[in-house]
Amino acid sequence: MLFEHDDDNPVRILTEDESWFLLDDTRYGRLVTYAAGELDVVPINVKAVKRRLLIRTTPGTKLIEVVIGGKVAFEADAILSGEAWSVVVKGNARVLEHAGEIEAAEAAGIESWLPTQKNFYIEITPEHVEGRHFELGPEPEDL
Repeated sequence: MLFEHDDDNPVRILTEDESWFLLDDTRYGRLVTYAAGELDVVPINVKAVKRRLLIRTTPGTKLIEVVIGGKVAFEADAILSGEAWSVVVKGNARVLEHAGEIEAAEAAGIESWLPTQKNFYIEITPEHVEGRHFELGPEPEDL
């Protein structure tokens, strides 16, 4: 079990440190963008570095939406044997443009899950981080 639960509660609210502990090993998640009155959700490659999230991407919709909107949410989760977790990060995203920032992002080693060229980097600066840990099991019977 990753985290101990109090009072037999199957849901545990994680601290920010516990949430970052999980994000530090996360390589994939979902990015939520908002631009021109529309929400969009896309799977992404990600790497947590110094309590910020780095995304490596191709030109396209998500890159444009980050430039237009800036406000984003990111969600990662995992289902394990008998337990699960979910972490949501809300914050501001920007496309990295300066050579030093891009070199640092490249050095982070963001793993790609598709064999496509990804030459753009986005950085998410969190405003809010929220995580939950779940003990899995059957629904209890009515009393």
